[in-house]
Amino acid sequence: MTETKKPFEVGIYSFVELTPDPITGVTLSPEERMGNLMETIELADQVGLDVFGLGEHHRPDFISSSPVTILAAAAAKTKNIRLSTAVTVLSSDDPVRVFQDFATLDLLSKGRAEIMAGRGSFIESFPLFGYDLNDYNELFSEKLDLLLKLRETEIITWTGKHRPALFEQGIYPRPFQEKMPVWIAVGGTPESVVRAGTLGLPMALAIIGGMPERFAPLTDLYRASAAEAGHDPADIQLSINSHGFIGDDSKQAADDYFPSFQQMMNKIGKERGWSGITRQQFEGSRSLRGSDFVGTSDEVIEKILFQHKIFSHGRFLIQLGIGTIPHAKMMRAIELLGTKVAPVVRKEISG
Repeated sequence: MTETKKPFEVGIYSFVELTPDPITGVTLSPEERMGNLMETIELADQVGLDVFGLGEHHRPDFISSSPVTILAAAAAKTKNIRLSTAVTVLSSDDPVRVFQDFATLDLLSKGRAEIMAGRGSFIESFPLFGYDLNDYNELFSEKLDLLLKLRETEIITWTGKHRPALFEQGIYPRPFQEKMPVWIAVGGTPESVVRAGTLGLPMALAIIGGMPERFAPLTDLYRASAAEAGHDPADIQLSINSHGFIGDDSKQAADDYFPSFQQMMNKIGKERGWSGITRQQFEGSRSLRGSDFVGTSDEVIEKILFQHKIFSHGRFLIQLGIGTIPHAKMMRAIELLGTKVAPVVRKEISG
């Protein structure tokens, strides 16, 4: 496995759910939920976490349809943490506007912006913005090509199928960073993994179910594709993105996390024809060889280090809580991640 050269990074991502508390049945107002989110981003920065990512969704149970707007507000309240999407649904967006938005964010944050581009786990954005789902793969490939060209040059000439052509047009503003990071988010499709490796782009692999060892062939494929395309596998970045929650007591952390996790996953499962998740299945998923990082700081540390032996990744992002968890408990989980988990894994992995 490739040795990690850069310091190991630990961060958080959120989809900013707006769902009823599974215990009380109370749903926060959108402004309360947004206020809580901003407090979590500020705390993540204060406790030394490396990245905060926001998902993009266009559904009533999420309020992050415009992640870059939220990240711009966060830029004014934070100093060091990198600000990313998780993900930008590039297939149904305009790459020119995406680049301009993130270049602006990069200026506001003095070089802390990242784009995590993906095809999205939901499809609402396609009819919303007038795109045909039959063009799902072609849209992403073409728009990623344009986005990368925009990053490389100020004056661009470009022709594609799904967007009007550009002829010697300037794209402004230019970002603070010389080369603003563009990550590719994948959920397990080999073609997406090969694309990321061939382009030499950093890849974020979502592991939200199953045993982590099952995903090792994908990370091997990523590095092999990069090497075949002439990229040094030691220079490309890999992130593992997973679900989880941290508390001072293992059982209490699980008890705090499971009701909202079950509520959200069963709702999505019903839409997609999946069976519901049981507490027994959940307990298996939070074991060392499961996908969920739920427990004490020590348990989460052990699991990150266990997976690092498999993937040799350089970044770990955790979606702390699925659905609605009391804000005070969420803040405590962020504090533990930043002050207990991150320092240990950085020391163990990066030396």
